[in-house]
Amino acid sequence: MALPVLSSSGVKFRRVLAHFPQELSLAFAYGSGVFRQEGASPGHSENNMLDFVFAVDDSVTWHMMNLLKNKSHYSFLKVFGPKQISNIQSYGAGIYYNTLVPCNGRMIKYGVISTDTLIDDLLHWKTLYVAGRLQKPVKILTQNENGKLQAALVSNLKSAVTAAFLMLPESFSEEDLYMQIAGLSYSGDFRMIIGEDRSKVQNIVKPNVPYFQKLYSNILQDCPQVIDKSPEGQFTQLMALPRSLQQKITSLVDPPGKNRDVEEILLQVAHDPDCGLVVHQGRPKSIPLITFKKL
Repeated sequence: MALPVLSSSGVKFRRVLAHFPQELSLAFAYGSGVFRQEGASPGHSENNMLDFVFAVDDSVTWHMMNLLKNKSHYSFLKVFGPKQISNIQSYGAGIYYNTLVPCNGRMIKYGVISTDTLIDDLLHWKTLYVAGRLQKPVKILTQNENGKLQAALVSNLKSAVTAAFLMLPESFSEEDLYMQIAGLSYSGDFRMIIGEDRSKVQNIVKPNVPYFQKLYSNILQDCPQVIDKSPEGQFTQLMALPRSLQQKITSLVDPPGKNRDVEEILLQVAHDPDCGLVVHQGRPKSIPLITFKKL
């Protein structure tokens, strides 16, 4: 199945990409500089920073080539060379950002992540940092023929729908579904949340429902059934969740020393009236990024 993401033919994005080494397995732009948000004034996005993520097969080689082309993008770490930059990239969410970079009359920031780290996050939600961004509309700028990456991108979308179904009530609107998906990588209980976080998610979803529809249309066509809130239905969905989320749910429910297997614990959760809340509490929490200012 082809990945139902958005492709971009935008000239401004192609011009930005041309400044970087082209050995990319995936490159995408995201955020308020790319997609309009509710409440933003006309033309506001044209002044926002453009955000990019570049996935690369060999981080050391890519940083080496990028240092030759764009040494000014890096902080003082450039003096330590590409291997040390790549080592630092492996910490936290596994992504290294260069920020406040002037490019073609715009300010940009770009994160570099290894393809293997990205695939692991997409499949298992170890951090949900980049996987969470790819659960929302993005503009794909380039993508190679890596079959594992392609499958992982689709798996991430399926997992997002499964987790959202578990947290939603039996009756919900299409916008509710996208709100739940968009909120997966945010903190807070989205059954009760008020204030800034909820507004933030609404601002992302409301003006971009057609993009969410395009992103998830193939996934939802493959699972058109109404949410099954029976213990059997919830157990099936819990067993389909990414491994890290299952493990976190297990640690929440299973007292220390019991050492029951995951399947047994998820069966218990499936019978719990607060199953959706347990899933929500088990999501990976935000991992702070380590950033370095340019000299």
